[in-house]
Amino acid sequence: MSELIVWHDGSCPLCRREIALMRRLDRRGAITFVDATSADDASCPLDRADLLARFHASEDGKLLSGAAAFAAMWRQIPMLRPFGLAARSPAVLALLERSYRAFLRVRPRLQRFMSGAGAA
Repeated sequence: MSELIVWHDGSCPLCRREIALMRRLDRRGAITFVDATSADDASCPLDRADLLARFHASEDGKLLSGAAAFAAMWRQIPMLRPFGLAARSPAVLALLERSYRAFLRVRPRLQRFMSGAGAA
């Protein structure tokens, strides 16, 4: 298996829930999760704002962003591995990236909703 580092937004309630789920699914501990909001600058491969704007991962030293980063993470989790392998197809990855970009447009509303749901 490859070495995988995933950076996430620890201040985002939506991201925290998603990463908590991925941690539970990563029973082998194959993924290193780094909270980009509290990581030191040396561990961040990009400007912090850029890192938090999209999902990023490093697979065997190669920086990935968006759907490609998700696919790399899925490949490390046995039950999600088929989806990650399917994303190696350029057509599948392009479809996932379009879906991810659509998600990014509604993400701020989902974050606000999740913040309000957590306060209730």
